[in-house]
Amino acid sequence: MELRHLRYFVAVAEELNFTRAAERMHIGQPPLSMQIRDLEEEVGTPLFDREKRRVTLTEAGKRFLDHARRILEQSRAAVEEARRAGRGEAGELRIGFASSLAYTSTLADTLYRYRQRYPNVALQLREMFTLDQLAALARRELDVGFVRHGGLEVPAGVGVREIGRDPLRLVVNAAHPHAGAGAVSLDQFRDDGFIAFPPDVGSGLPFVLERLCRSAGFEPRIVQTAREATTQIGLVGAGLGVAMLPGPLECVRLPRVRYLALLDEGAYFSLAIAAAERTPSPLLAGFLAVLDEVAVKSM
Repeated sequence: MELRHLRYFVAVAEELNFTRAAERMHIGQPPLSMQIRDLEEEVGTPLFDREKRRVTLTEAGKRFLDHARRILEQSRAAVEEARRAGRGEAGELRIGFASSLAYTSTLADTLYRYRQRYPNVALQLREMFTLDQLAALARRELDVGFVRHGGLEVPAGVGVREIGRDPLRLVVNAAHPHAGAGAVSLDQFRDDGFIAFPPDVGSGLPFVLERLCRSAGFEPRIVQTAREATTQIGLVGAGLGVAMLPGPLECVRLPRVRYLALLDEGAYFSLAIAAAERTPSPLLAGFLAVLDEVAVKSM
């Protein structure tokens, strides 16, 4: 049994006239009658009562009509779903993002615009450290990732493209001697203890901190580690040390905490997009196109 048999059957069932059904299906009446007889033989029972002046459905034909309509509708829906997927308009997109990206307009604007343009695509968002995102991309557990790339090794088969830069801020306690300064240099903090991410956390920020401090002529003295940026800010407020974090986190306002601009060259943290180095699926291609629009607009 083929779909064309069902289409011919439904046409005859709705027209109750072989001539009109043949015209509707753009087929000759004899071939149409033959197709219906073939269908009845396969089903094993008559579907129509054929009289000289009229055609009616048998009880079996009435029951078969409901199923035939559903099957044809499901086949049309399946074709349309496949076409939408081929155009990148349906499916599921798995997106990773570094925690500080939640405070930027780039992530929010991209997701908002993409949702407006592709409402039928399901988005699976996962907050992950950069190193974890890169590993997940290599294992094909993510489709795309918003990462903070600051010196971490990139797995084979994964590409990273910078789409922006956020200035770094030195987070200090309000009682710090330099808390009132509008902008500072790292060499002014060579004697301070730093609060930082643990080396194994998968963030590129410890590499950036080390690089900038060495350029300023000293090695950073890490007095406390914390896996969350907001925890680091809270520890600064408690007077445990200073921290260096991406500028968007400046919106986190806690008592006794000040954010200072850095004058040091290279005091920024790259925002990048990471994806597998292969031809993107239509789904991913649509997302990257929206991202590029947002990135260009924000420049």
